[in-house]
Formats: sequence, structure tokens, C-alpha cells
Amino acid sequence: MKRKTSMIIYGILIAALTVTIFIPASVTAGTIKLSYANFPPAPTFPCVQMERWKKEVEKRAGGKIAINTYPGGTLLGAKGMMDGVIAGQADIGCICMAYQPGRFVITNATSLPLGIPDAKTGSLVLLDIYKKYNPKAFDKVKVLTMFTTAPTNIMSKVPVRTLKDIKGLDLRASGGAAQILGAWGANPVGMPMPATVEALQKGVVKGLFSSLESMKEFKFAEMCNYVTMTDTVIYPFAVVMNIDKWNSLPKDVQKVMDNLVTEQAEWTGRYMDNHVKESVEWSKETHKVEFIKLSKKEKAKWDKKLQFLIDKWVAGAKEKGLPADKIVKDIKKLISKYSK
Repeated sequence: MKRKTSMIIYGILIAALTVTIFIPASVTAGTIKLSYANFPPAPTFPCVQMERWKKEVEKRAGGKIAINTYPGGTLLGAKGMMDGVIAGQADIGCICMAYQPGRFVITNATSLPLGIPDAKTGSLVLLDIYKKYNPKAFDKVKVLTMFTTAPTNIMSKVPVRTLKDIKGLDLRASGGAAQILGAWGANPVGMPMPATVEALQKGVVKGLFSSLESMKEFKFAEMCNYVTMTDTVIYPFAVVMNIDKWNSLPKDVQKVMDNLVTEQAEWTGRYMDNHVKESVEWSKETHKVEFIKLSKKEKAKWDKKLQFLIDKWVAGAKEKGLPADKIVKDIKKLISKYSK
């Protein structure tokens, strides 16, 4: 009797072990956990959109997914984000493509001075350009969404009213925006946005060239008493996922994320535009920041100096075998489509 009982127990154990072996790890482990790295501080708009995306995915996936977010470069820094995601140091990461202009040539074309008027328009234009041209730079990742900042303006400790005022001025910028400052005669200083706060405090730079939500998010309004409205170009961002991790996800979870790609781009653009308006009002009311509007004649002088940047990008892209003229033409058409 004892032997028979032992055999039954043994059989049950073997059966249980067999079932366990053939059940997918995601099921036996329960909820699938993912890491999402971001480089700016938590209150900034790239991290706000990250938290919104996290909540939407967790909700729509019905509890199958749990996403741990890491803002402020706590898991991966700005310049190492793409390669870190490819290597699996983070499952998901948010990258600013302007930090690597030579790597993201096609998508960085949206950062040319082509007249993108706001972040919502910029985000949808960027996403459409990515979908149409499918750049090789993203072959090793899954793109979960893309978005842009609002147009860039000059925030400075001293007033900039003419091209003469900007000549030789040390201003923080990156990527194509740095080239724009150089064309205007300023001295562009490259650095990640989080490092700009200390650089301003120490006098390493006298201001920066970026979108105006940063006046409030990074408290630049406390140090920059002037804003020169140039409404020039945007900074493009992408949220990417390790391709092996993506392929390991259940199909229904992949569908949830795919359904969010365009929605998240538009949501982030609208959030950004509203946040810029709030930041401008806060800067005026709380810190009495002066917003300088260039006259039409003066603005024309500034814009004229930027055409060579478009020509330079077109020539460089053609050398790489890219349909540069068509890309620029498509961006202009999409700007017209989405800005209506």
C-alpha cells in the first residue's frame, strides 16, 4: 500500500514537472516586467509621456505587463541610450536623435529649418517620415512611438534683439540646432539638457537654444531673463525597444503597443504645445521674463542665413544614397497637412 501511494505521488510530481517545463516562462513567472530608461529628469515632457505610455500599456494589456521607469539617466544616459537598448541594458529607451545627427540622418531631416509650427505637427510629420522611409538606423530595435519638441527659441541672460547681439554668445544647443546658432554667429556649446542648469549657474554658457517648456521644467526662467522668439526648429525623439524583447512578447501585448504608436505621438505633441503655453505664462508672471519678438525685417535676415543648412543636409544625404530632395519635399507636404 505504501509503495502504491509512493508511486502515485511520484507520478504526480513527474506530471507537474513536465507541465512546468512546457509552459512559457511569461506565464509561469506571471506578469511580464519591462524596464524603460529615459535621460531627462522626471518632471520633463519626455518623462511625462513615458509615464502616460506605461499606464496605458499596463491598463490595455489587462495586467499582463508591468513597466518600471527610470528617468534622469538612472539606467542609461542620453548618448548611450540607443546602444544600451540594443544590448539589452534596458528593454525600452527614449532617445533624442539630434544628439547623433550622423546616425539618424533621415529622421533628423525634420530638425531642418523647414517651418514646423508646433509639437503636434512635428510629431506626426516625424512619425510619417519614419514609416515611409524605414531608416536602417532602427533595424535593431522596435519603434514604439516618435515625437518632437515645440520649435526652438533663444533663452538668455542678456537680451538678443539683433544678429549683432548674438555674435559670439555662448549658447547651449545640440545637433542641427547647434549649426543654426553657428550660422547666426553665436558660439554653440554642445551638452545634454540636464547639464545646462549647472552650466548656466557657473557661467559656462549665457543661455540656450531650445523649446520653451524648459523655462519651467528646468527652471531656466530663474536664470534667463530674456527669450528671443525665433520659432526655428524642433528636436526629434524616438521610443525604441530591444528587438529580442519585443519578439518575446505575446501577440496581444504587441498589438496593444502597436495601437499606441500614433496615438502616443499625437498625445505627446498636444501635451508639449499646451505645456509651452503654460511655461511662457509662468515665466512672465513669476520671473518677469521679457519675450522679444523680432521684426519682420530682422527675422528675414535670420532666416536667410539658414538656407545653406538645408542645402548642406541635402548634399550629404545624397552622398549616402538617400532621396534627399524627396524627403524634404515630403516633410513640407506633411507640415501643410498636419498644421491645418
